[in-house]
Amino acid sequence: MDFSSVVIFLLGIILLILFIQFNKKSKAYTKIRNRFKDVVDIDEERDKIKLQLDKLTYEYAQLNDDYKAKNEKLNEEYQEKRAIFEKLLREISVLEEDLEYISFGIYKPHFDFDTSEKFINKIKAFKNMQKILIREKRATYCATEWTVDGNKREGKKMTNRNIKLMLRAFNGECDAAMTKVKWNNVDKMEARIKKACEAINKLGEVNQLYITDEYLNLKLAELYLTYEYAEKKHEEKEEQRRIREQIREEERAAREYEKAKEEAEKEEKRYESALEKARDEVSEAQGAKLTKLQKQIALLEEKVKEAQEAKKRAVSMAQLTRSGHVYVISNIGSFGEHVFKIGMTRRLEPLDRVRELGDASVPFRYDVHAMIYSENAPTLENDLHHRFHDRRLNLVNLRREFFDVSLEEIEEVVHEKNADIEFTKIAEAREYRESQAIREQDQKKDTVKEKIDREFPETL
Repeated sequence: MDFSSVVIFLLGIILLILFIQFNKKSKAYTKIRNRFKDVVDIDEERDKIKLQLDKLTYEYAQLNDDYKAKNEKLNEEYQEKRAIFEKLLREISVLEEDLEYISFGIYKPHFDFDTSEKFINKIKAFKNMQKILIREKRATYCATEWTVDGNKREGKKMTNRNIKLMLRAFNGECDAAMTKVKWNNVDKMEARIKKACEAINKLGEVNQLYITDEYLNLKLAELYLTYEYAEKKHEEKEEQRRIREQIREEERAAREYEKAKEEAEKEEKRYESALEKARDEVSEAQGAKLTKLQKQIALLEEKVKEAQEAKKRAVSMAQLTRSGHVYVISNIGSFGEHVFKIGMTRRLEPLDRVRELGDASVPFRYDVHAMIYSENAPTLENDLHHRFHDRRLNLVNLRREFFDVSLEEIEEVVHEKNADIEFTKIAEAREYRESQAIREQDQKKDTVKEKIDREFPETL
């Protein structure tokens, strides 16, 4: 065997040995792998789950970032839309005229004129000032000198047309507000004019054209004047109504005085005639007849004296234009406790005036707590009204003479004026109390009937 054959033989043996060892190691590996198979699979599963978790964590982070971005965007959009919504509500409220949407407040007059005619003259003056501003081109201003195709004249024409349109629109809004202005919406109409000016100026921004503050302020002044003129007219009407009522009251009093005077004169003549006849008969009478005639003459002389006193009193009352009665009356059924009407009448029979007040305007008749005669009744009435002014029920219409006071307070002021008068402290309120009693009785009847019906129901 040569050398090469030996080498090949040895290599074959080495490869065989290596194959046998590799085969043994492979079987051992397989045996070991099979033995720890579950452990290997858990590790792989762990790695797999870890990869999935990392992936989900990444995706969650991405989604969270997207959510935050969208949420921020939605919040921004909400705030923008909320601002628009509130702005629209304010604009709508300016045009809203229903009382339930109006915030009532005390209007502070801007002008102090004592007659409606002065208000009219002032309104005319403000209108003339507006015309002057328009004529002098101070009602609006344009920040840019426009040209049309390079032509300044055409640009000026375009600007003038836009000015007319803006002023026509603004004046129309102002006229509408002034037509509708009243005591409960002055602030709303003021806001409406300002809003109209703002909206029109915004439209004019394209052409750099705006209504001036000077012209706006003149329109607002015209609005105030228009409202205050209407209020002054109302006051004048109320004053005229009061004067007419006072004249009617004085005319009724004068008729009563004249009638009382005429009746007293008739009585005087009748008793004087009877007295003269009795005196003629007494000269021829004797005995019992004479005694009777003398008594009759004395009685007739007394009657004549009373008739003369009545006539004198009627003439005196007619001549004393400020004499009269101040009355204190209440109406519990209509106005409740501690509400009193303090008024004045010059009637010869002052209770006639009280009866008139309770005839149709209220559901129950008035109770009289005091009837105070005074030679200067208007002054006494005014003193009482002034003392209790802050206790008036109606602080706007001073002709409504109702006060939330106690009788003791009224009595104290009257006594300060040296008027000696007794006050009736308890209000009879007969009609009201009888009505309450009837109502309570009817309710008791209904209760009894319901109880009977409940305890003894009808049977078939």
